[in-house]
Amino acid sequence: MTNPNLDALASAGTSAWLDDLSRQRLDGGELKSLVDDYAVVGVTTNPAIFSSAMTTGDAYDAQLRELAASGADAAETVFTMAIDDVRRACDELADVSARSGGADGRVSIEVDPRFADDYDETIAQARQLWERVGKSNAMIKVPATDASLPAVSDALADGICVNVTLIFSLERYRQVVDAFITGIERAKENGHDLSKIHSVASFFVSRVDSEIDKRLEALGGDALALRGKAGVANARLAYREFERSFGADAERWAPLSAAGANAQRPLWASTGVKNPDYPATLYVTELAGPHTVNTMPEKTLRATADADLDGVTDTLSGQGDEAQAVMDGIAAAGVDLDDVFTVLEREGVEKFVDSWQELLDSIDGRLREIRG
Repeated sequence: MTNPNLDALASAGTSAWLDDLSRQRLDGGELKSLVDDYAVVGVTTNPAIFSSAMTTGDAYDAQLRELAASGADAAETVFTMAIDDVRRACDELADVSARSGGADGRVSIEVDPRFADDYDETIAQARQLWERVGKSNAMIKVPATDASLPAVSDALADGICVNVTLIFSLERYRQVVDAFITGIERAKENGHDLSKIHSVASFFVSRVDSEIDKRLEALGGDALALRGKAGVANARLAYREFERSFGADAERWAPLSAAGANAQRPLWASTGVKNPDYPATLYVTELAGPHTVNTMPEKTLRATADADLDGVTDTLSGQGDEAQAVMDGIAAAGVDLDDVFTVLEREGVEKFVDSWQELLDSIDGRLREIRG
């Protein structure tokens, strides 16, 4: 039997995905256990996750020796090992994918974050990763930067399932939705079966609170009462935009929906609380609702499972006006929201680049050591 809290979350319309993957999880059966017992129906990865996985323990040693003998460089070694993990996870979730019509059972792998501002490299790698993974329930993660948004449309037009990541602001989310619909329109023109194309928009939550709380604390006074409210409010505004963009009255989306297209679901990312004073389930129970995904680190997943919850209800629908009032109050207190989101996007890319580079440097050292 699966956990009742996570079952209730699913009943509210939110799919629980695990924000982690490693060979240790696969070899030890931990991923299967989370699928069976904790209602996990998808997996997301990022450079930081693979950096932690591949530099801890000895699970990758045998493959490292094989790749070293083949002459592979660090980047090819990392991607080969990551792709193998993603393929195995896709197989682990194949039944979930089939039961959900492809909406869940997804496993994401990200393009090289160093290419976030390089369209040509991003689209080339998105296509290459999709082909190399070769699983219909995979998803290719592409960052929502100015340079990479056209790659989102192009990948979807090719029939590639895309996870658009590092979204922080409502304005950027609107651009992501536009890029998605453009891609689906072109996929239709290209003759693809639209029902087979799935996408999520990864909207980051806890990092918004961390940055805005810091600025509210610097302001002091009445501004302190607004701490811990921005992340949820900002996400709820994105959900209102989702409803407007993909609802029955959405003129641009209507013909695509009639042709079998799937709406791009909001995915709540960065849902582990950074401030220990906040409830561990804050970004789960306050962001539950129809047609959404919450990708959680294992700590947050288990906290949700163990929490004393009196059910989980829809906390997204109809919350737009209240959420707007919160964000207006934060701006009125003196927080420059445009600057907040600019900083968060830049730092988000930089953090993934740093994790990726550290991983490449570590693997390069291992390869040199093996080769003597």
